[in-house]
Amino acid sequence: MFKFLRSIKWPVTAMVLACAVLSAAARAQEATPLPALPNVMDVRVSDTPERARLIVDLAAKTEFALVSLDGPNRLAIDVRAATFSVPEPTGQPAGEGIVSGYEIEQAAPDRVRTILTLAQPAQVQQAYVLDAFEDQPARLVVDIIPATPEEFAANVTKDKAASTDIAAAPAQSTPAGGSELPIATRPLVVIDPGHGGIDSGAEAANGIKEKDIVLAFALKLQQLLVESGRVDVALTREDDTFLRLEERVALARRNKADLFISLHADSFQQPEIRGASVYTRDENATDVLDKVLADNENKTDVIAGFTMPQMAPEVVDILIDLMRREMRKQSYMAAQSIVHQLEPSVELRRFPVRQADFFVLQAPDVPSVLIELGFLSNATDMANLMQSDWQERTANALARGISTYFDSLKTDE
Repeated sequence: MFKFLRSIKWPVTAMVLACAVLSAAARAQEATPLPALPNVMDVRVSDTPERARLIVDLAAKTEFALVSLDGPNRLAIDVRAATFSVPEPTGQPAGEGIVSGYEIEQAAPDRVRTILTLAQPAQVQQAYVLDAFEDQPARLVVDIIPATPEEFAANVTKDKAASTDIAAAPAQSTPAGGSELPIATRPLVVIDPGHGGIDSGAEAANGIKEKDIVLAFALKLQQLLVESGRVDVALTREDDTFLRLEERVALARRNKADLFISLHADSFQQPEIRGASVYTRDENATDVLDKVLADNENKTDVIAGFTMPQMAPEVVDILIDLMRREMRKQSYMAAQSIVHQLEPSVELRRFPVRQADFFVLQAPDVPSVLIELGFLSNATDMANLMQSDWQERTANALARGISTYFDSLKTDE
């Protein structure tokens, strides 16, 4: 399972410029001792025809940069690091597709370079540095997707021009270490596919499980959001893995997420109940059904063989603060924006913006909503949830709602 923990994220244009700046900055550093730099612990590549992913394990978070190269077609990714102890510095990716091979080298005393040899033209879709979390080290993650030959050639030309311009700049114009590079960040959306692993969630009469439906939908939504280029996206789980509720909340908080979205497709004893709805957290449920749904979700850990941690009084105070002021306002704004975009596309419950005491929405510093996509206990909802056209239409509406929400925050500034 991949746990995404947020650090500084550079857009592709800034990262390309940074590669040249790292070289130019070396001249300014000759008389300045290098800061303590981390070790590169491991590098691995997973590969399919549609997408490749590079993961670089780091002893501590650091800066990175990348550049497109031709003759042959390659992507070079630098991290600011003093050493590397990668068990196999030359290797083949896991799977076949975009990348045919990779190698790691010490490009400079302060840089470790990974060179990906491409089997076809490709480009970086998103890249980010992750903080260490529990037993997972800090990480650089780079997602790579196919490109046309024209797109790849344009990237090579642009990168060469950027490298020439920056390398020609006076040494004193670049601070040592490149610490003053312009950094632009995008909002981070953490998508939480409910349940997973030993917890299947709701289950339809035909054996279809909630955990599988929401994971497939989450991956579709992630792809749409990433392709929009407006937000960075992470999932609490990318496979059939069990996560406790407090782990999901911790991931969003540790990431400093700008929006947390938990996806569910529940069931209820009355099969006529159907339609999508969006929840924000409140100790007082909107109606009896909302309380039942929240109670069922909050019991997940107990059912799966885990128990909730005991909460200290100060944590209780934080939970109370969640329903106050800015986070409550932003969660409600997000819910309204999402519902507004869903209305023309899918069947909604009456009063679709609702409140319930869902544990997973408890983060005191992250706007959080829970989306019930529909009910597995309703035949019409069930048919929709399994239909690709419905999934595509709903995921697009959600993506528009998320963009609208972030636009509204800019308007309020």
